[in-house]
Amino acid sequence: MMTHWTTRGLLASLRRRAKCDRAPRLTRQPDRWQHNGGPLTPREQQSTQPRRKRERVLRYQRVYDMIETMIREQGLQPGDRLPSTAELAELAGVSVISVRRALDELTHQRKITRHQGVGTFVAPRRMVSELTRSGGLLQMLRGPSGGIELETELVSVLVGIPGDQHAIALGIESGALVWDVTRVRKVGDTPRVLERAVLPVSLVPTLDQQYLAAGGSLYEHLRDRYGHTDDLVEQTIEVVRPSAKERKYLELTNDRDVVRIRGVSIRADGVVFDSFQQTYLAHDFVFFVSASSRPHLIEPQDDSFWSVEPIGTTVHAGT
Repeated sequence: MMTHWTTRGLLASLRRRAKCDRAPRLTRQPDRWQHNGGPLTPREQQSTQPRRKRERVLRYQRVYDMIETMIREQGLQPGDRLPSTAELAELAGVSVISVRRALDELTHQRKITRHQGVGTFVAPRRMVSELTRSGGLLQMLRGPSGGIELETELVSVLVGIPGDQHAIALGIESGALVWDVTRVRKVGDTPRVLERAVLPVSLVPTLDQQYLAAGGSLYEHLRDRYGHTDDLVEQTIEVVRPSAKERKYLELTNDRDVVRIRGVSIRADGVVFDSFQQTYLAHDFVFFVSASSRPHLIEPQDDSFWSVEPIGTTVHAGT
């Protein structure tokens, strides 16, 4: 149940605070400016002009900061309703235009959500992903109330010849065969992560595709059948426009930015057994990162080199 915070006492408290925070008023009198009732000299009159311009420019920032403080200090939770545009304008002592700009910025930062004709609400908190491990960690992500169970949908499994960057990252010959496994991770019915794993056939001779199609963990499968566990993971991270494939499987209706992560999983003996790519919606996740001083993954210069050329028939889930 959503909590409407705008009780009479809370609004009165916010109004008192907003009144104290407002800039001193400048009043125009014949042949002089007055500041809080006192006359200004000609030099002071000139000095107020740029300050008043800066004040106009930063009024939306005052609203932005006020709303952030309101959410934090009043302990508002995701789904709680915020004041109306008119109420915010009154509280901050600014125009409705300044309020709308602040709300646009907060919406862009995914701190609030706005529903036409309904109101403005505190946005859901983002999920947390630890980037110090490979795809196995995605079985459980942390949300505001603990673990979030992700369901896995197998998109395709194929055997092919890796592009140059995959071959370099895996430490194999460019003509060596690899598995190319694509999966979508969902929360409920909503796609959250598109994941691709490229595995050398020399290290992973077979894959249990029925197990994977049923939602089984690829990395548990690699550990249990072949003893492959990651002692070190190295990754590159970039914020980009989504590809056509990413838009399709993440069900994106616009060109929202995505976070694309490429990495390798390395065993304790230094053998690389996995070259993976994960794609997240940029504003839905917070990431933890650790670093290594021993680089194994060469930064990609051309996406075409991260391809896999299929051979034979591609196996799609459900076929």
